[in-house]
Amino acid sequence: MTLSTELPEALVDRNATPVVLRRPEVPIYVYSCLTIVTLIALWWLASAYKLVSPVFLPAPPVVLQSAWNLVTVGFVDSTLAEHVAASLKRILGGLLVSVLVGVPAGLAIGTSRIGRGILDPIVEFLRPLPPLAYLPLIIIWIGIGEGSKITVIALSMLPAIVLSTSAGVRSVSKDHMNAARSFGGSEMQLLTHVILPSALPSILTGIRIALGTGWSTLVAAELIAASQGLGFMIQSAAQFLVTDVVIAGIAVIAFIAILLELAARVLERALVPWANRS
Repeated sequence: MTLSTELPEALVDRNATPVVLRRPEVPIYVYSCLTIVTLIALWWLASAYKLVSPVFLPAPPVVLQSAWNLVTVGFVDSTLAEHVAASLKRILGGLLVSVLVGVPAGLAIGTSRIGRGILDPIVEFLRPLPPLAYLPLIIIWIGIGEGSKITVIALSMLPAIVLSTSAGVRSVSKDHMNAARSFGGSEMQLLTHVILPSALPSILTGIRIALGTGWSTLVAAELIAASQGLGFMIQSAAQFLVTDVVIAGIAVIAFIAILLELAARVLERALVPWANRS
């Protein structure tokens, strides 16, 4: 007697969707690591086969040795830690000034027609200007001390924070506003309990964007009679064609910028956990 392995015709669902087995997706960081390794390998090959002059593209071991010398010996009378501390002080000082000015300005633009009419032209005037355009004017007005460096960095950060804050304010739910008013909330209570919490994710996003802008302005800011700082170190090394120090300084700036970006993301998840929910 032969046993049939076929199901009876009545039990077969001809409309059933066939099950497709999918391979597990490769994490994004794997592609990122492969990209970095590939670029370093190409760099190593180009320097090993002298495709580019060592003056313009030193080998990775040379750059690593220069980075170690920066840590232990230093460059232009300062160690790497001192250069990093000077740059971080300017970046964080500029960020503090831009937040203290930009967030209230963004709130005024987002909540008031008069505020928008007064402040919006100023922000749109500053937004496309490169820092080198108003750097001489800042030197004339403020001088060549730390104040001018922080001012240049703060001005470059300011538009991103103002625009992100005003966009966050305009995206506040009207239903939430009307509900708060129906419970007798004052304008100040609406601002502190409804508008600011709702706009906070946009404000933090603007701060992250501003940090990137601030680092790109750092080299220009440290052209102003600086004696320490990563931008000053890179500029000094470039004048004497010390390319390995230039590449090491760029790598340090990129590394610190990535750490600050990760810290900003951690802060965002802690302060506005609802913004990351799908």
